[in-house]
Amino acid sequence: MNIREMSEEKEQKYLSKNACLSKNSKGRLFDEEKCEIRTEFCRDRDRIVHSKAFRRLKHKTQVFISPDNDHYRTRLTHTLEVSQIATTVAKALNLNVDLTEAISLGHDLGHTPFGHMGEKILNKLNPKGFKHYEQSLRVVDVLEKDGRGLNLTFEVRDGILNHAGDMLAKTFEGRIIKYADRFAYLNHDIDDALRSEIISQDDIPKEYLEILGDRHSKRINTLIKDIINSTLKNGDVSMSDEIYKTMMSLREFMFDYVYKKIAEQDKKVNMVIEKIYEYYLKNKDKLPHEFKLLLDKYEDETVVCDYIASMTDGYILKEFNNLFVPQTWEKQ
Repeated sequence: MNIREMSEEKEQKYLSKNACLSKNSKGRLFDEEKCEIRTEFCRDRDRIVHSKAFRRLKHKTQVFISPDNDHYRTRLTHTLEVSQIATTVAKALNLNVDLTEAISLGHDLGHTPFGHMGEKILNKLNPKGFKHYEQSLRVVDVLEKDGRGLNLTFEVRDGILNHAGDMLAKTFEGRIIKYADRFAYLNHDIDDALRSEIISQDDIPKEYLEILGDRHSKRINTLIKDIINSTLKNGDVSMSDEIYKTMMSLREFMFDYVYKKIAEQDKKVNMVIEKIYEYYLKNKDKLPHEFKLLLDKYEDETVVCDYIASMTDGYILKEFNNLFVPQTWEKQ
């Protein structure tokens, strides 16, 4: 029995009946020999962490565009906070932590520069639409490794695709990510909004603070305890009505008092992305080599979106300047 098989045996023996066992994975898009050391979900987690798309998250907007203050969240720090929350819940519920980590670390790989503002304009420009969770799946299936993809397991791919909106992941581990994502962004966005002085502590309705907590750590603790207790009680990943309704009311407050103010940058973001999108649709020969290779299999609009979505905030601004801003003359 090798190390992987011993790990699988431990999962079988100790994990909850609701956990997804590595050895029971529905497999990968393409069959490959199993690792002697790592379980299937461990391999997926490692492949995501070592991917180019994961590294680029550190230079992509969470809410605040290109902040000068080092303490504002980026898409990468958001991802790490989601992973930490989700794995805490998974451990408490005796679920598969490796699967939980893999999904949480990969859930936002397809996010655009400028956060949801970038996603919104690409969704408008592309006739087929654009959703960051669908793009995250496309990143791991197609775009990584020069078009070969990461060849992840069904369960990780399912969790990545179904972490947002009304969709429901097939596994308990995947369902946790949807909640952990919301726990993370609501609370760290409050933290960043307070730091930026867009809101003050007194602006937040007191009834929300009384129920959830008046500090970041207290709110996270309240939400984590609630999902654990509710899931144990109901037999499926869930929250109590009171805490869930309060959390969603807090989310509405954030949309009204923070996200709408941040969205004042929309016109500038739209102009930058729209100009670059139109340019590459008309000049597909100017696309980087790895994206030109995709044109034989996929529609032009899809490939141009692939390229733009892959960009970091700094890269897309540099690209815009190179394409549309007059350059200082330099003697050759």
